[in-house]
Amino acid sequence: MGGNKTPAAETPSIASLLMAQDPAHLQVLMTTLALANTESQALLAEVLTGSGPLGTVTQGDPMGAADAFGQVGMSLARNPMALMQANMDLMQGWMGLWQEMVSESLATEAKPEKDKRFSDPEWQANPTFKFIRKAYDLNARWMLSLADRAPDIDEPIHLRAKFFMQLLTDSLSPTNFLGTNPQALKAFIESGGESVLAGIRMAREDVRKGGGKLHITQTDETPFKLGENIATAPGQVVFRNDLIELLQFAPSQETVYSKPLLIFPPWINKFYILDLQEKNSMIRWLVDRGLTVFVVSWRSADGVTKDYTWDDYVKKGIYAAVEAALQAAGAKSLNAVGYCIGGTLLTSALGHMAATGYDKIGSATFFASQSDFELAGDLKVFTDGPGRNYVYSIIENHGGIMPGKDMYETFNWLRPIDLVWRYVIDQYMLGKDPRPFDLLYWNADQTNIPGPVHKRYLSECYAENRLARGEYTVLGETVNMANIQIPVMLQASKDDHIVPFESVYRSAKRYGGDTTFVLSGSGHIAGVVNHPDAKKYQHWTNTSLDPATAADWLQTATETPGSWWPTWWAWLKPKSGRKVKAVEPKDMGLGAAPGSYVKVRLEDIKLPPQ
Repeated sequence: MGGNKTPAAETPSIASLLMAQDPAHLQVLMTTLALANTESQALLAEVLTGSGPLGTVTQGDPMGAADAFGQVGMSLARNPMALMQANMDLMQGWMGLWQEMVSESLATEAKPEKDKRFSDPEWQANPTFKFIRKAYDLNARWMLSLADRAPDIDEPIHLRAKFFMQLLTDSLSPTNFLGTNPQALKAFIESGGESVLAGIRMAREDVRKGGGKLHITQTDETPFKLGENIATAPGQVVFRNDLIELLQFAPSQETVYSKPLLIFPPWINKFYILDLQEKNSMIRWLVDRGLTVFVVSWRSADGVTKDYTWDDYVKKGIYAAVEAALQAAGAKSLNAVGYCIGGTLLTSALGHMAATGYDKIGSATFFASQSDFELAGDLKVFTDGPGRNYVYSIIENHGGIMPGKDMYETFNWLRPIDLVWRYVIDQYMLGKDPRPFDLLYWNADQTNIPGPVHKRYLSECYAENRLARGEYTVLGETVNMANIQIPVMLQASKDDHIVPFESVYRSAKRYGGDTTFVLSGSGHIAGVVNHPDAKKYQHWTNTSLDPATAADWLQTATETPGSWWPTWWAWLKPKSGRKVKAVEPKDMGLGAAPGSYVKVRLEDIKLPPQ
């Protein structure tokens, strides 16, 4: 259905397409369009009520969206001037819009703010669609402003109201409805209705695969094979226990630095985001710098590990991997990396090491990882009272395991325009088949999480911020980040919606030793995994952590085009020891990289039904 795209200047208008139809064909199209529009609205309702956090509103509202909206409404009622000003702004906006329509100035005004949802030329050239788009923008801005205008609501309520209002306004975009999406209408006319029929078939298949719940297929997964065309960096599994496999990658140089590098990725996803393809593999890039690279591959939670705790992850994950890597490399100390929650775990373990005198990690780098959660962003919606209780109920309904499919939905709904509605439009309205995309294949290859680990992370880290406050216990010791004296570098991404860079900067100020902070362009994945050869984005550095906020730090930072990896390597290289002869990873009889744990998919693990 996709075919080759017609250049924008040659794209036919809806009017010209309709004029080209003979009366009989046009009558059939109009009848089919009415039925298809009904189907699209039903599909929209299915997306909203059956998927993601917005769907909980129709299921007893366990996350407290209605309560948050209600408290905003009561606050505005107690402060009539705030409500009056909001309504005055809306009225003035509508008066201005009608004046533009009457004076026909819509055709000559400056282009509206760029929004990729409205990229079709019809949104500018057709007065009707132009009005629809501007009316939507006007109403959306008003709806999103209400929580900010409510002066006396608690911050958790404020955050929850803004989060759910953003989801609601995104869902009401005219692009999400067949009847008000010019791109979908043109595809419908040009295909004689086949685009919508194909889309409905794909939607039904996604509902079938989701067990009665819509589970949007974002990519064609069939071309990808782990170890064959993704996750192909050569190496061996040199250690395995019930929780981790430790991968050691083969050297590409005759000599290597004596201190190995050990990476702890998040267990929410799989490690091979660092080794998707040869052209963008961080693991290969680090090996080519002359490092002996080890990576932990976490086991997806199942009947064996479902009761594992945070302490188990420190003991059987961090400590076990450090000892095994040092033994495999014949080294006395190493440098470590923690990515996202893997970094939070590493920080807690480093606090325990500082308390007990364990000195085998010489430096630590943190990718998009926070240990101070005061400014943790939208994910805090899932860690206040209602949100946390809702997550706990999911864990209880799945035998003590946080299912990967629910984590997948949560992260998709943090960016619904890009990760939900884009695919509703492309596949269900335009009838396009999903395309193969390695990043989306990885994104959908989720893992389960042990309930005790996830509960503690949400309650003691996100909700209570105990790690930053020096109140977190690890293996019986109360840990304090200020006691972590080894050099650390923290990387953050400017557009990260999962770990906001303001939160990472606040975390950076908690460590007690020499601390470096670097900010990259883009988001949680592309900001981290940005190979220098791609020549994309930029990064910022600043020798001082004295500025009180990340915004202040950025004002005096130096911007450098391209990847942050070379800046990291300039920091890491002097900490990596002398050059020694490279040695191939030993075959321990545990198999070659990428190992066996990474190949276990969610459908291979049977969980109790929800």
